[in-house]
Amino acid sequence: MFEELPPNNPASIAIQTILFNTPLDRLERTLEAFDNTARLGTRDLMNSGLTILIGDASPQRTVYEAQLDEWKARFTHLADIRYTFFNRNVGTSRGHNRLAASFTDSEYIVTSNPDIIVEPRALWRMLTVFNDQQVGMVEAKQLPIEHPKDYDPGTGQTSWATTAFAMTPRSLFDELGGFDQKTFFMYCDDVDYSWRVREAGRSVIFQPASVVFHDKHLNTEGAWMPTGAEVKHSASAALLLAHKWSRPDLVKSILASFKASKKTAQKEAAAEFEKAFKAGRLVEPRDPQHKIATFVGSHYAQHRFSL
Repeated sequence: MFEELPPNNPASIAIQTILFNTPLDRLERTLEAFDNTARLGTRDLMNSGLTILIGDASPQRTVYEAQLDEWKARFTHLADIRYTFFNRNVGTSRGHNRLAASFTDSEYIVTSNPDIIVEPRALWRMLTVFNDQQVGMVEAKQLPIEHPKDYDPGTGQTSWATTAFAMTPRSLFDELGGFDQKTFFMYCDDVDYSWRVREAGRSVIFQPASVVFHDKHLNTEGAWMPTGAEVKHSASAALLLAHKWSRPDLVKSILASFKASKKTAQKEAAAEFEKAFKAGRLVEPRDPQHKIATFVGSHYAQHRFSL
């Protein structure tokens, strides 16, 4: 699976990233790395066009035409850099769907955090995995903190792929209707998409030979420092995912935990879920035989190195 073979033909790729008060120096660093990636991909006959799609969910516009023109003049190996100001926080699922709908000329879609710095050949190593027609999604390895999800060391198959940096064929993305923006604002939209990829008979692959640097900020104990909004959205997503993938037992357990929590955000998430459930606003559950979805404690895959 991980043998480096060139694809049959050069491919066009759209890389989508969503800003929310993102410092422009970080984004510029990301663009510089993508420009180098495009240069090498063109030289090695793997790149037929690398387009960057930037969606801005910030309260105020952060990129103006002069800045966009400067980037286009500087990063000449990129086919184009396009910017869309959403004028509101649309979340990740709706934001990526809007970007995908705004540019339909790519064979592959890559979702990327704006604080990702890609190793020059990571993108092309991901692309080669699609030589196997059964592959529906490929995820890169993140450093310095690698995601603990387990994966088959021989095939790379895994339960789900994080969209911090992942690739999927546009044809499949369109077939599945993109991310479920009606259910997920942010968090777990990538888990849900991955599971629908597998439900469609395709595989989700972790490619450790593709490496990206993810500039996460941690506290002195090495733990992630989420905002109150992030705690609430991740809590809501956990409930919605368990409901959508036919685990009422988990919904009941999570609700009890959130109601007893000292975190206001979790209490609010529980109240909002119960309100939506009673109003009949939630999607119809799927996978009743539990053949696709993987719930392991509070995770959506078996984790490595965990007891």
